[in-house]
Amino acid sequence: MAFPAHEPLAADGRGNFLISFTRGGEAAPPPDAPLPAALVTLWRAGRALMVFDRYRQSWELPGGSIEEGESPRRAAARELREESGQQSDERLRFTGCARFVLAPDRRAEYLALYAGSCTRSRTFEPTGEIAAVCRWDLLEPLPGYVQPLDAPLAALTR
Repeated sequence: MAFPAHEPLAADGRGNFLISFTRGGEAAPPPDAPLPAALVTLWRAGRALMVFDRYRQSWELPGGSIEEGESPRRAAARELREESGQQSDERLRFTGCARFVLAPDRRAEYLALYAGSCTRSRTFEPTGEIAAVCRWDLLEPLPGYVQPLDAPLAALTR
């Protein structure tokens, strides 16, 4: 399969591409590829919550795999809580589905993207997976590597 047929929205340098973003449609996930994960952008004072993943050594949006029998919304809230200790002040807002083409086999996948806000931060306790959290305006440099696919995803939730 030739790729890309058109310019991707973002790429990460490892052969992974954010191809498109479709708003709405939470009740009917895309039928042409799996939707195995959900991410959350938790906003506070114009800054997005980022977590530092110990294994990938990168700043990322909180999120992860959808467990069997779990809805994408429930997975997003669970991952936010597990990775950062935070939760949204209101029900998470579904913002859309992001379509990716992932290396090395160029498989297509979607992820569900949610957004929320909080007026106060809860205490963060480092875990085996997440070493730190920070608030990011999506522009200023962060210490270390920032997952290049996550900044455009966070911007889509504004």
